[in-house]
Amino acid sequence: MNEDLLERMRRLRLMVFDVDGVLTDGTLYFSETGAELKAFNARDGHGLRMLKESGVEVAILSARRSRAVDARAAELGITLVEQGVSDKGKAFDSLIARARAPAQSAGYMGDDLVDLPVLVRCGFAASVPEASEFIKGRVHHVTRAPGGRGAAREVCELIMRAQDTLDRAIARQLA
Repeated sequence: MNEDLLERMRRLRLMVFDVDGVLTDGTLYFSETGAELKAFNARDGHGLRMLKESGVEVAILSARRSRAVDARAAELGITLVEQGVSDKGKAFDSLIARARAPAQSAGYMGDDLVDLPVLVRCGFAASVPEASEFIKGRVHHVTRAPGGRGAAREVCELIMRAQDTLDRAIARQLA
């Protein structure tokens, strides 16, 4: 990693994640009754929990509204959640205000055009390999792992490595 990327990750006090295409593979499942279902990756969830325990606040920001996201956030202890937002830039402002973190000490991981207002303002922007070339060309890091299949975990571990907290997170698992 280059020094600029490392410094961006060292400054992070808040990391915000999009849902569809980042915490999930982007597929939308609907039951016969119209209920929306989402599949979350357990390793991604553990990465979010480890990042939070390392001292970086974790938030979720989604244009869609889903009870599954509420349930997953509660399970992971994530209290900073904005869903059903039409303007992600304004919702990002709300999240950084609630976390008392300036935009430059906040990161965001998104994958689509609706994420651009946040990706261009935050201190560290990440995306997934499935994102369009337009998005991938405007972020600081593109993961190797796909969305919903380890991409969030990869980013969490990169941040913890940059902040020198990954070894402690691993040690906590062995205690």
